[in-house]
Amino acid sequence: MAARKTSTFWYYISKAIFWVAGWKLNGVVPPNIKKSMMIAAPHTSNWDFILARAAFFLMDVDVKLTIKKEWTTAPVLGGLVRSLGGIAVDRSKNNSLVDGMIQLFKERDELVILITPEGTRAYQPRWRKGFYHAAEGAGVPILLGFLDYKKKEAGVGPAVYPSGNYEADLEKIKAFYRTKTARFPEKGVR
Repeated sequence: MAARKTSTFWYYISKAIFWVAGWKLNGVVPPNIKKSMMIAAPHTSNWDFILARAAFFLMDVDVKLTIKKEWTTAPVLGGLVRSLGGIAVDRSKNNSLVDGMIQLFKERDELVILITPEGTRAYQPRWRKGFYHAAEGAGVPILLGFLDYKKKEAGVGPAVYPSGNYEADLEKIKAFYRTKTARFPEKGVR
């Protein structure tokens, strides 16, 4: 049996969050996928981070969030940021975030990077494309992480392998998210 990736502390905190809030898991990361770009959508509330992070701790997925290097090295706060999945990206060299993520995938045997492609909690019809280009450049699938507030379910939907046709792949992705209810439905995926 493989060692647990999630600390016991965060596992039990997450279990308590789900129990108190009445949430459950529905769908997990397929065990054969060791590297992936994970979308978190729809993103309409600050609660999304808490519930999504708890879900990934419960699934024992060591999901990472790209963040400026300074946030991961700050005294006291740096340890908390790293324990929640913060992974440093050095932007001082004028490199792009997409190139930085591709490099992170090349350096590791296992890596799941979590992205909110909407880039805001407000309704956003046009998503940022960086997640797609990073997945395509690294040769990894895009996993569809979700929170469905109507059903109180968190989980991972199907894998989408970038075909090179961004618009067609994005339509597949958005079709999945249209079946999920955001905390604020009017800001969800349309």
